[in-house]
Amino acid sequence: MPNASSWSASSPLLLLWEDSSGTRIFLSLLYAVLAISGTLSNVMVIYLVFSFKKLQTTSNAFIVNGCAADLSVCALWMPQEAVLGLLPPNSSSLRSVEYRLLRGGLLGLGLTVSLASHLLVAFNRYVLITKLPSVYQALYQRRHTGCMIGLSWALALLLLLLLPGLWTPGSAQQPPPRQTDGSSRYPALLLALAVLGQTALLLHCYLGIVRRVRGSAKRVSVLNFHLLHQLPFPAAPPPPRRAQRRLSSVSVLLLCCVFLLGTQPLVWVSLLGFFLRPAPAALQAASWLLLCSLSALNPLLYTWRSEEFRRAARSVLPRAEGAAAA
Repeated sequence: MPNASSWSASSPLLLLWEDSSGTRIFLSLLYAVLAISGTLSNVMVIYLVFSFKKLQTTSNAFIVNGCAADLSVCALWMPQEAVLGLLPPNSSSLRSVEYRLLRGGLLGLGLTVSLASHLLVAFNRYVLITKLPSVYQALYQRRHTGCMIGLSWALALLLLLLLPGLWTPGSAQQPPPRQTDGSSRYPALLLALAVLGQTALLLHCYLGIVRRVRGSAKRVSVLNFHLLHQLPFPAAPPPPRRAQRRLSSVSVLLLCCVFLLGTQPLVWVSLLGFFLRPAPAALQAASWLLLCSLSALNPLLYTWRSEEFRRAARSVLPRAEGAAAA
């Protein structure tokens, strides 16, 4: 019977041979639910932004970029994991190295661009809230915005070419059998450091926004983050209400908490595997699942407090009240 290391390096769900069929079925169903909900929510956000003129802002352009990347995870990668989790452990599909690298490529492309989009959205909002309107307009011209989005995809493709096994679940946490050097563990360290750096920059932007909103005299809502056509702002607008400032800060901190919950477990599991010993397979699976679940939650994180998004969604969704009245 192969050991846990060999199965963990080839299994999409990071399961062991001894795991029950019930566990595999449960994880497959979980992947299927995330795939369906994530695909629908990401497609809805993309459709709303392209359909409504008021939603076509610079910040929403980065959100759409993240949604397109999340579709690579929710619509292409997760359905395969849901199906493969139901196959027997000795299936040739699970043993194929090329197919495993292909799935890892889809996952890596989506997650890399999605994480980059998180940072682009945070920096966009930081500049909008904390800098002068002229600085924002000069930095976020249409050409510059397109270059930022293109660079996020170019960076993801470059990482896939240079490190094809970086985003393959299992291969980054544990070295293959009969490999005694530590070279195979370096992708795990690189992945952890990259996510840690991205998280530090994102938190710097959002905490800077919270400090600015708490002490600012400008009436800016960090719940919508739209670049208004009335820019530049008036010279001395009235200060925001205390309740509005408190709600804005709570919303930003909630977004940060959800992001940390999704990314940090994988970071520390990877660091644990590099410096000490590989974490248990169940902990590895949970950390990967939390990171991938962000692809399904991202559309809600960025749109749930936006009145413009809610109004646009109500205009396209079926109206139950109208049907009942008819």
